[in-house]
Amino acid sequence: MEFFNTHVSPESVRLVSEVLRSTWISEGETVRRFETALEKTLGLSNAVAVNSGTSALHLSLAVAGVGPEDEVIIPAQTFIATGYAVLMQGAVPVFADIKYETGNIDPDSIAEKISEKTKAVIPVHWGGYPCDMKEIGEIAAAHGVTVIEDAAHALGAAYNGRPVGTISEFTAFSFQAIKHLTTGDGGAVCCKRDGDYSELKKRRWFNIDREHDKTGFLGEREYDSGKIGFKYHMNNVAAAIGLGNLTSFEARLRKRRGIDTVYRRMLSSVPGLELLKREDDRESACWLFGVLVEKRDDFINKLRAAGVPVSVVHKRIDKNSIFGGMREDLVQQARLDEKIIHLPLHEGLSEEDVEKVVQTVRSGW
Repeated sequence: MEFFNTHVSPESVRLVSEVLRSTWISEGETVRRFETALEKTLGLSNAVAVNSGTSALHLSLAVAGVGPEDEVIIPAQTFIATGYAVLMQGAVPVFADIKYETGNIDPDSIAEKISEKTKAVIPVHWGGYPCDMKEIGEIAAAHGVTVIEDAAHALGAAYNGRPVGTISEFTAFSFQAIKHLTTGDGGAVCCKRDGDYSELKKRRWFNIDREHDKTGFLGEREYDSGKIGFKYHMNNVAAAIGLGNLTSFEARLRKRRGIDTVYRRMLSSVPGLELLKREDDRESACWLFGVLVEKRDDFINKLRAAGVPVSVVHKRIDKNSIFGGMREDLVQQARLDEKIIHLPLHEGLSEEDVEKVVQTVRSGW
């Protein structure tokens, strides 16, 4: 039994072979097909494919106009890439507290941390479970702040019936190897405004408008760049992997949700274990299954001895010296740190695997 899995479909293999035989392996028509498929299959808005989830976050911040000395509110309960993207723009990460019962950023803490310097807020949909986007959106709108959703875990999630990727000004996805949908490595930015969409497409490739520029007599593209651009585009090989995997994405997501349902039903009354909270107005992408446990070290030892892999995925990032060290005012974050642990949750698990996880946990530690 593995904690994570990487799914590469036979269709992905076929499409990659097709791209390689064509020798058109950089960004081209396959990338555009993948972007269109993301929009049509999952209902996403203005998808722009890039080479990583980190690039997706950084590109969003750049297009949103975040710059040196601006503040960006983020949770510490995330992967370090969220904070790095802010630093890459010369901005200052401001850490808000989370809700202990979900692991997601607390809107009340955002309201406390927001200032005249705040340019953006990045809610992270932890484990695939959507944040309180209504409350976050209202706070951001009242202060003229941009919302950039970190949806690295949340492809396929929904809030109030709307797909994550259609709600805020920007949404960043990750297609890294172990995500629900992999392109080997890669990501995408979705946005609501057509102007931002055009800007994202230009700035992902050196701020050059590849769709509308002209080639001069000497064979060079004719352009005049007035902003910093990046080499963040996705290539056709990665897009082909994504296209092939997208055909089975919804079925695989249903399996994840089925396993999540089994865990929640069978583990809800286990002594010393608390499930993370779920609300009826949102649907999780079920990338992680986190539980809050007493005597966590004993719990970890028990499950690993039985052949069940577990992990915290991830430890709070404000502990890193690049961010100035641990914040003492993140009270709920500290509570969660003491008890959180994640069980295996992916479509590669067999019924026997799920039964083994359940019975091992239910037998106590």
